[in-house]
Amino acid sequence: MSIDPRVALQSLTAALEEHLAAASARRGDGDPSVEAAFFAVADAFEVYEDALYEAYNEVTPLQVFDDEEDEEEDQEADDEDLEIVEE
Repeated sequence: MSIDPRVALQSLTAALEEHLAAASARRGDGDPSVEAAFFAVADAFEVYEDALYEAYNEVTPLQVFDDEEDEEEDQEADDEDLEIVEE
């Protein structure tokens, strides 16, 4: 069953509002409410992006990065730094 993009957008907007509220009430680094709100935004965005694509064959100019992608990019950069260049 497909989701109406307008409903998905409303969910994304609500998730962003919750993230703002959690961030403004942060109780230090690693606050679990901020982390939960962060992931809720990412999840709501993916639902919106899927609904938008399914309904209109369109995407946003935004992209969600996860920690695994960041770690892979960091590892590739480290590997490039370690390459020995023979002259």
